[in-house]
Amino acid sequence: MKPLSATEIRGSIVNATPDEIARMPLPGLHETIWAEREYLGWRDPQSPQRGYIVFWRGDAPLGMVLRAATGGPNRSMSAFCSLCRTQQPAHQVSLFSVPKAGQAGRDGNTVGTYICSDLACSTLIRILPPPSQMQPNPAEMVASRGAGLLARLEGFTDEVLKPAE
Repeated sequence: MKPLSATEIRGSIVNATPDEIARMPLPGLHETIWAEREYLGWRDPQSPQRGYIVFWRGDAPLGMVLRAATGGPNRSMSAFCSLCRTQQPAHQVSLFSVPKAGQAGRDGNTVGTYICSDLACSTLIRILPPPSQMQPNPAEMVASRGAGLLARLEGFTDEVLKPAE
C-alpha cells in the first residue's frame, strides 16, 4: 500500500460529515509499515464501536466509517471474516455496519458485513502455515491473499457507494 498523509485520509472519507471527519482520530501514521498493508484500518479509542478503513482505489484514497454491532455470537463459536476469509474465535470478528455514501447514508441506509474486530486483516493474511511441499511459495501465497482481500474490499465499497434503490 502506498503511504497516506493525514490530509489524504481525512479527504478520502465518503460517508461522514465534515464535522465527524474533523473529529476523527488518526492512527500512528509514522509507525505504519505501509508495505505490509492492503488497507489502513483502525478503531476509535474514544468510541470503541467506531472504526475506519482507508485504501487506495485506483489513484485516489477512499475511506469509510464503520460501526461495530454490540454483543455478538457466543464466545465459544467461531466466525469468519468476509474480507480476509480467516476463521477465528467469534469474539475476534464483528458485524460492522457502514452508512452508505451521499444521500442514501443521510437517509439511514447502511451495508453490513463481518470483519476482523481489530481491522487487522492485512496482518492475518501474512500468517503462513508451516512450509510443506503442498503449499506454494510463501510470497505468492501472501500476494494471492492480498489480492483477494482487496477485491472483496472493492466489492464491499461498491455497495457503500451505490445509491439507494
